[in-house]
Amino acid sequence: MIISFIGGFGMCGFFGVIFDKNNDNLGKILNKAGERLSYRGYDTAGIAIFDKEGGYEILKDVGTIEDVSKKYDYLSKSGYKGIIQLRWATFGSPSKNNSQPHIDCKKRIIGAHNGNIINTHLLISELKNNGHNLKGTNDGEMIIHILEEEMEKSGNMENAIIKTNIRLRGDYAYIVTEIERERMYAVKKGSSLFLGKADGYICLSSDLISILDHTDLVLPILDNEFVEFTSDSYKIKSLIDGNEIHRKPEINELDVEDIKLGNYRHFMEKEINETPEKFKHLIDVIKEHNEYNKAIDVLMKANNIYMIGSGTSYHAARLGTYYFSKLNGVNTNATFASDFIERYGNCLEDGDVLIAVSQSGETKDVKNGVDYFKKNVKGTVIGVVNVLGSTLAYSADIVLPTVSDIEISVPATKTFINQCGVFLYLALKYKGSGDISDLEMMPEMLSQFIDIEQSRIDSLAEELKDITDIHILGYGIMYPIAMEGALKMKEVMYIHAEGMYSSEFKHGPLAIVYDQYPIIFLSTLEDKDMIVSHINEVKTRLGKVITFAPHDSDLEEISDVFIPLDDANYFSSPILAGIGLQLLSYLMGIKSGKNPDKPRNISKTITVD
Repeated sequence: MIISFIGGFGMCGFFGVIFDKNNDNLGKILNKAGERLSYRGYDTAGIAIFDKEGGYEILKDVGTIEDVSKKYDYLSKSGYKGIIQLRWATFGSPSKNNSQPHIDCKKRIIGAHNGNIINTHLLISELKNNGHNLKGTNDGEMIIHILEEEMEKSGNMENAIIKTNIRLRGDYAYIVTEIERERMYAVKKGSSLFLGKADGYICLSSDLISILDHTDLVLPILDNEFVEFTSDSYKIKSLIDGNEIHRKPEINELDVEDIKLGNYRHFMEKEINETPEKFKHLIDVIKEHNEYNKAIDVLMKANNIYMIGSGTSYHAARLGTYYFSKLNGVNTNATFASDFIERYGNCLEDGDVLIAVSQSGETKDVKNGVDYFKKNVKGTVIGVVNVLGSTLAYSADIVLPTVSDIEISVPATKTFINQCGVFLYLALKYKGSGDISDLEMMPEMLSQFIDIEQSRIDSLAEELKDITDIHILGYGIMYPIAMEGALKMKEVMYIHAEGMYSSEFKHGPLAIVYDQYPIIFLSTLEDKDMIVSHINEVKTRLGKVITFAPHDSDLEEISDVFIPLDDANYFSSPILAGIGLQLLSYLMGIKSGKNPDKPRNISKTITVD
């Protein structure tokens, strides 16, 4: 059977591999996997490497995979099994002691994790009282010492893993090995995990792409499962009772060649330019994918429709509310996933529908909302997700794939545009006319916009590259795009950028405007009169007005810089403005010396509360 899921993303990441004999290229293999995992964390990096003679090394430190690998000469290392981990710091500051992998007190067990153990502080006290010598305060270290305790009690790793699960609180995955045994174990409880069966060895990772460098025979490990594996065999077992679970690897058709940088400077640039092609692919899939028809039927019968997402995915959901309202007169409720339970938890009814949006399918806040909904009402969860092997894809009743393929750069670009496309399709089909021409014209419009307007946006980026503050204002359907554009500038430029509803700017924030203070206005032609009024409020205070809107002589005349959104209509204008702001943020970033693919302090997906 051939499958086409895309690998999960998350905070931190690890990769483990085991051969039947010493391999001179083991260090190179671990280093390559670390490069694949680099978008998941760049606070610390580390490897554990083992040879057949019983020797081992743990080489770890603060810094990127490139820095730490060079310091310890990873490329020269050999052995028969190894682990690499990259960390995005949560519990424990970025330090050598908090970097992973970790080793137990008796120097028998070594392992690494990703995710979050929320009872870490209690475990630290408990383990210290039990006499453990803790090197740091990282939650991954606590796992190793708890396994050590449980091994002492039960005498074997399988029982220790099951008992350790009872003592841990949170969402996580980890990999562990006993130094003297030719096998590894890995556990999944919330964070993505994939096993790959290659020719003569087995590897396992948080990230699918690092597996596909070795084999296309892939097995996703599911929640509440753990796997024991050697160089040529594996067993999956329940994390609850230890019973064996029989499941075979399947062929994954994702081509690793598709995710090479090619002639582009950064993955963010590449992924923006891939958007027209990916949007067209989305339309093709929608036409053939019965899940979309099922979703329409469910939505038309829903008592209430809720939409949740985090960050960029929330902005796509928020745009979806305008599509449903303007096309169908249907009220939908979009909120931050983190606020869903607090805001709507007591309002949910049987027959409600929850649309959960997450490019990775592993976002913890989204998972919390889905779990609460499924536990408390008899309703339907629709997952809008890019990663078909993810937790959300498995927990949703209906899965709507955004088919954007892998997205390496931390700032979301093509995945956001395709999420918007999904919501536009749902709203158009809900209308019942069957006319999706607004959707079908988008790939060509996106392609032309990138080709024609990139030089104009590049000039604007040159003007704005040194700013420290900016406001992006949108009216009506453009408001979610204003928020998303501001988020992109925060991610890429590290500046204060605020996306606001344009009518609200006069209620206080107008005080910030000074001579040449930059403000970007987003407008449809339908909202032109309102935006002109809001522009004048800024122009009279000498602010610099930049406008993204369809061709219009009045708007062009009143603006200091005008970026035309071709002849886009009311429903396509937000999508074109979205990619325009992605381009602007990217170009500003590289002109100011930033690496847009790896913004500081953040990770591709947040798998903690």
